[in-house]
Amino acid sequence: MKGAVLGFGALVRDAVGYLGHLLMLLARTISYLGRAQVNRADSMTQLALSGVNSLPIVLITAVASGMVLSYHSIRSALAVGAESLIGGLVVVAAARELAPVLTAVVVAAKYGSAVTAEVATMTVTEQVDALVALGVSPIKYLVVPRFLALTVMLPTITLYAIGTAMLGGMAVSNWMGIRNIEYIRSAADFLKFSDITGGLLKSLCFAWIIALVSCSQGLLVKGGAAGVGRSTTLSVVIAITLIYVSDFILTVIIFR
Repeated sequence: MKGAVLGFGALVRDAVGYLGHLLMLLARTISYLGRAQVNRADSMTQLALSGVNSLPIVLITAVASGMVLSYHSIRSALAVGAESLIGGLVVVAAARELAPVLTAVVVAAKYGSAVTAEVATMTVTEQVDALVALGVSPIKYLVVPRFLALTVMLPTITLYAIGTAMLGGMAVSNWMGIRNIEYIRSAADFLKFSDITGGLLKSLCFAWIIALVSCSQGLLVKGGAAGVGRSTTLSVVIAITLIYVSDFILTVIIFR
């Protein structure tokens, strides 16, 4: 029993210490952005990698999720004669929850893991040490462009995901006998501008989580090539966990 308590205490201590590290990394990153010290060429490359390259799988995930949500909702609604509410249910759920969270999870798995592997490889091959020796901040050179790229692109592709999920839901509702005009009318009645802005605000916070976790895991890697693999896996696990935990907190704050 005592050992379990001590183990839990050590876990809490490590978690708090890691969150403190992320907050310090965030503060230093924002300080560079505030002084406009950004590598524009690298930032453009990261914009393409984080947004354009991730968009196809994000859209596939969004349309499939919208279709599944619509299918289950219609089956339940038909039992109580509430099929006229389907459009509103699907689009509000997509804007508030499905699109922001699923997009963040996909990007964390695809782009975040790639960032961790790249930065971790630079760390174990002493390229990061070489940057420090040359007087170049690794945070300015590595973290800032990736942080900026995700800040811009994750809300952007989330907006595409919201629209795609809505269309997927409409396709299934039409297939199950609900006319498109009824779906659109219901969506227009229930969807508010604040639902979309709230979802995009969530995606902005998720973008910061992915950027900070993926870069920090790359910079903190230990153990050579094996350590790169462990850090990459841990990066995805931590990022997705923080996305889900913060999603509840943000939901309570934004949509209370």
